[in-house]
Amino acid sequence: MIYKKYFKRLGDIVASTIALLLLSPIFIIISLLLLIVNDGKPFFTQKRPGKNEAIFTILKFKSMNDKKDANGNLLPNAERLTRIGNIIRKTSLDEIPQLINVLKGDMSLIGPRPLLIRYLPYYTEEEKVRHSIRPGITGLAQVSGRNLLGWDTRLALDIEYAKNISLALDFKILLKTIKKALKSSDVVTDQADYMLDLDEQRKTEIA
Repeated sequence: MIYKKYFKRLGDIVASTIALLLLSPIFIIISLLLLIVNDGKPFFTQKRPGKNEAIFTILKFKSMNDKKDANGNLLPNAERLTRIGNIIRKTSLDEIPQLINVLKGDMSLIGPRPLLIRYLPYYTEEEKVRHSIRPGITGLAQVSGRNLLGWDTRLALDIEYAKNISLALDFKILLKTIKKALKSSDVVTDQADYMLDLDEQRKTEIA
């Protein structure tokens, strides 16, 4: 409880500051490359729900371009994924800008991943526990299978983490995250190829 209440946030601030300083050359290089590849748009931003469902703007490197078809609709994700975008996704380098979210207090280094706002009405009361803490860059669900897990399993792992936060658990997740990032394992280019979005799945279950 002491770790969760006091030291976790302090650790986030110290670790994210050090990480940003160490990764600044990579941050600058990727930003410049994406600036060229994505027509002056190196970053992807999107509103997401955080702690207590407060809305914040998540920041990531932009791995897909904005190319559209003849009708003005965005092309499928797989067709918009750029070569450098594919590389930064597989190596999880696209997540680096979220260290800024951590410094701002929107996120933690470790916690449930911040999902889409439109999912909020579809969580069960138990699943809403995931929003009792700050969302994370990585988390228990991510090191347990990432996007290859079904929704029920992913959300159950989020609940398990939220109820059992500890320094030992965070350290274990951090080590597993580094290992998976180096191996580029469990990375999915387009989640739609493997599973429905949460809101669509829940609507199907109700029907």
